[in-house]
Amino acid sequence: MENQQYKIAIIGAGTMGTALGNILAEAGKENILLHSIEHQVVEDINRTHINTKYFPTLHLHPGLHATMEEHMLENCKIIFLAIPSVVMIEYLKKIQKHLPEEAILINLAKGFGYGDRTILQCLQDEFSNPVCTMKGPSFAREIINRLPTGFTLGSENPDHLPFIRRIFKDTNIHFDSSTDVRGVEILSILKNIYAVALGIVDAQFNSPNLRFLVLTKAFQEMRKVLMSCGGRVDTLFNYCGYGDFTLTALNDLSRNRTLGLLIGKGFFTEHVSHELVLEGKTAVIVFYEHLSKTMRVEDNFPIMAELYHIFQSPYDISLFVNTILDFPEA
Repeated sequence: MENQQYKIAIIGAGTMGTALGNILAEAGKENILLHSIEHQVVEDINRTHINTKYFPTLHLHPGLHATMEEHMLENCKIIFLAIPSVVMIEYLKKIQKHLPEEAILINLAKGFGYGDRTILQCLQDEFSNPVCTMKGPSFAREIINRLPTGFTLGSENPDHLPFIRRIFKDTNIHFDSSTDVRGVEILSILKNIYAVALGIVDAQFNSPNLRFLVLTKAFQEMRKVLMSCGGRVDTLFNYCGYGDFTLTALNDLSRNRTLGLLIGKGFFTEHVSHELVLEGKTAVIVFYEHLSKTMRVEDNFPIMAELYHIFQSPYDISLFVNTILDFPEA
């Protein structure tokens, strides 16, 4: 393995990185390199072809190889980034000398980089590589089980889409595309916020009428936030928009919907907050504080504002639904 040269690598051997790496290996895309900082994960994949931490019951394709060695990335033409957004930029800067300047970096993480800057903004600031973003309604377990899955490829370079489509030829991955890379990134964060809201509603009311009333209001509010942050409205109708939002808001496998269910049932505590990966909570705070620099958030984005108050101070959760319903329609 040490003597092999890899053209495709994935940084991050969690659920998403392993799933994408495995389907690429199965499709015969040469050998695929999975880079991880977790020694046991690397050893298990190479020795038994099982990622015992993330997919303990699934055998992986023997063409998927794992490593902890950064120098193994040095001949790659494309590198998928599947590590948490909060650590991504600093980690990539640490291993930057091993990243070929011509390699396309494709962000899979859904979150902010530094402050209120998206991951793609940070990548463009810190690296000379061409960059893309790949977002959509995509549970990793369904991907690795070969169920059809849609992603939006966000790129300012029109040549990237046919190139990436060729890489995923004969897999279960389907693409649409957008040159609105900021919008694609913003929507992948916003969907976590509004999934929390839908979780709160469903925890308090078993009502399809109310669920889809709030779903509609949430989608309208996402549109307004997207436009306020410089994204395009049409991006809402890509896989990264409506598809990813509804998957996250309505499916109980979603962590942020689960957070909303906990809040709605009164089980949310600081202990739970620190134990779970809560992208929605972080995103609410970042967006609220960013938007509040130029407007009163409560007058423009009532769902965002109420969630912010839930996370910042004692809050009577029984008031949540009526408060957002009392806000006048646009």
